Amino acid sequence: MKKIEAIIKPFKLDEVREALSEIGISGLTVTEVKGFGRQKGHTELYRGAEYVVDFLPKIKVEVVLPADKVDAAVEAIQVAARTGKIGDGKIFVTSVEQAVRIRTGETDEDAI
Repeated sequence: MKKIEAIIKPFKLDEVREALSEIGISGLTVTEVKGFGRQKGHTELYRGAEYVVDFLPKIKVEVVLPADKVDAAVEAIQVAARTGKIGDGKIFVTSVEQAVRIRTGETDEDAI
């Protein structure tokens, strides 16, 4: 089993969710996060005063799936989240040692 964590622009969430649904991935977790990478934030004007916004709003999408679906899921996220501009985000893939469905006690791939 693998876990995919994708940090994407907020307005791309629906496209990413639809792309994952099309390849048969039904469950995911979404978290609103803030951060920066190469963008290093940006400046905004508020009531005539300019100030720096260090952390930009992003969305973190987390999916746990069987290892054989990872490549398709990464490709789907990459295509759906890409704008071609700086700040499109990152995708991280890690191993998951165990999963347990609390309600039924099912484990590993049966739990996802």
